Amino acid sequence: MPLARVSTSPTRARDRWGLVGTYALVASANQMLWLTFAPITTASARHYGVSESDIGWLSEIFPLLYVLLAVPAAAALDRWFRPALAGGAGLTAIGGVLRLGGSTFAWALAGQLLIAIAQPFVLNAVTGVASSYLKPTSRPLGISLGSAGIFLGILISLVLGAVLGGARLHALLVIGAVYSVLAAIALTTVIVRVGRPAGQASAIGHSALRTVWQDRIIRHLAAIAFIGFGIFVALTTWLQALLHPAGISSATAGWLLVVMVLAGVIGAAVIPAPIARAGAAQTLFRVTAAVTGGICVTLAVWQWVPAIAVGVGLAGFLLLASLPVILELAERRAGPAGTSATALIWLAGNAGGIVIALLVQAVVHHRLIAFLLLAAIAASVIPFIRSSDKLGAL
Repeated sequence: MPLARVSTSPTRARDRWGLVGTYALVASANQMLWLTFAPITTASARHYGVSESDIGWLSEIFPLLYVLLAVPAAAALDRWFRPALAGGAGLTAIGGVLRLGGSTFAWALAGQLLIAIAQPFVLNAVTGVASSYLKPTSRPLGISLGSAGIFLGILISLVLGAVLGGARLHALLVIGAVYSVLAAIALTTVIVRVGRPAGQASAIGHSALRTVWQDRIIRHLAAIAFIGFGIFVALTTWLQALLHPAGISSATAGWLLVVMVLAGVIGAAVIPAPIARAGAAQTLFRVTAAVTGGICVTLAVWQWVPAIAVGVGLAGFLLLASLPVILELAERRAGPAGTSATALIWLAGNAGGIVIALLVQAVVHHRLIAFLLLAAIAASVIPFIRSSDKLGAL
């Protein structure tokens, strides 16, 4: 995205940070609606009269549609940033309301499809909001807050699923619809008030994606996102199943996931800005790889719940704190093709989530092997960090 000429007047500055805040609300709404049914799969299947596999598709269509729509969404955001972002917010809200249209699975699927279509327009805008409307020194904080909003939606979904459960599915859907509508209205209001970002036209479309892919540093950042976010997705997907043989109940595992995501939200909000000021991205990535690998080895051999809670919390804190740092580095490196760089990082993260989760699924009934596999995958990121020797100079 282009560098914007940012006004320093108090009102305009307040509006621009308001845009960051309302973007975070919309991003959290989109992610919350994505995972509505994940914590209550069995109850949802019973409610709609379908199989658990059918309910799984209500979440699984999101990464699939993201892969298909990431580039068109990036191009739309580069060319028409405000309308494209507002459209993503609107589709999210409409999808949330549509799920209330009836008690059949078709209504739930229709709503999820709209929300999934909106997702790349929302996620790809996380760096664009900051780079188009904030001063350069404020952009790392803006990206970290927007990213924290994305992860906050995951946390809200897990907490609501645990508190309300499948017996109150309709109440869960109503909460999601109201939250998404209010977030979309707030974002649209602020978008109108802040006006168009100033600056040169951005590179758009497939050519911009090819340009950023040809950059060695951005390719390595994408690889780091593939591995790091992939491990996070694999842990959130399979932690419950992996801990079950150790005698840890589903309810306890669910709250351990809440601890992991909550720690991740805090990490994403507070860590990236000081890391950017210190130029310490490589250090953060190395610490994250080492600590996450060590935690996975510990989880393979230790079954004490307090230790597991500390371990998954620390892993979530570091893994999710690293993603906004990767996004900010890629956006700054790409310049006018910033939104395409963001799309590439999200593509890599989603692909990593699918691939690494499938690898763990193949050994999910062998707890020791599964956690050691995750530790080995965490270690595999080190060459990409070492070879990205220009990270500190970005």
